[in-house]
Amino acid sequence: MGLDMPVLISRSDVYAPERHRAILDVVSRHGRASVIELSESLAVAPETVRRDLSTLERQGLVQRVHGGAIPTGRAAFEPSVDTRSQVLQDEKFRIAQAALAEVPEEGAIIVDAGTTTGVLLTLIPDSVQLTVVTNSVLHAAAVAHRPNITVLMLGGRVRSRTLACVDEWAIESLQGLYADVAFVGSNGITAARGLTTPDRNEAATKNAMLMAARRRVVLVDNTKFGQNHFATFGKLEDIDVVITDVLVDDEVVDEIEAVGPIVVRA
Repeated sequence: MGLDMPVLISRSDVYAPERHRAILDVVSRHGRASVIELSESLAVAPETVRRDLSTLERQGLVQRVHGGAIPTGRAAFEPSVDTRSQVLQDEKFRIAQAALAEVPEEGAIIVDAGTTTGVLLTLIPDSVQLTVVTNSVLHAAAVAHRPNITVLMLGGRVRSRTLACVDEWAIESLQGLYADVAFVGSNGITAARGLTTPDRNEAATKNAMLMAARRRVVLVDNTKFGQNHFATFGKLEDIDVVITDVLVDDEVVDEIEAVGPIVVRA
């Protein structure tokens, strides 16, 4: 999906200061900036964008990550559901399609709050018979009307930024459950720290979801690799499959698989 930028920056002769202002605007509004999307929107070569990002990083204005840049101090940054639903839509759809292979024909699955996990739910066919356990207000509302799906909504405090139920009520609801598969998203993923997210309460709920499932599947797009956030909620050696998109480098895949999980690029 293309970035929403002023017409001014779509020319190939844009001066560096104008490009820098445009890049900072994208990072501020979307929480990340992709080299590929910036190259297309600015009508310059990817190498030019990478040099711009390096300059901005030296100035302390952005933090370079795999495939682009994020705001400095990202450990405290968390984009809203509305913002996240508008970015990387093609990648999220392909990831969700690949995740369908992990959905059983009959049984119970746990589905974490998130935009990619939400796409997965919309793709589940009518032929399956499932109990879906979720902490997402949006997810529960999206599938509650379907006759082949029984929805169990976790209780707890609803976070306004993610519309996810968290805290003790959500965690206690998961105790004693053992689902076939848990599908969980993550704000960050690295071989060293595993799975991370900015909010401690959401991290505790995500961890409880993973522990309540026989098989654990993580759905993350390419921008999440190399990012470290405040709270860790899962070790990669405890994850069965990481499903991502084709923009993740072979080297990064090798690092993740060396720790334990299989990486699927869709």
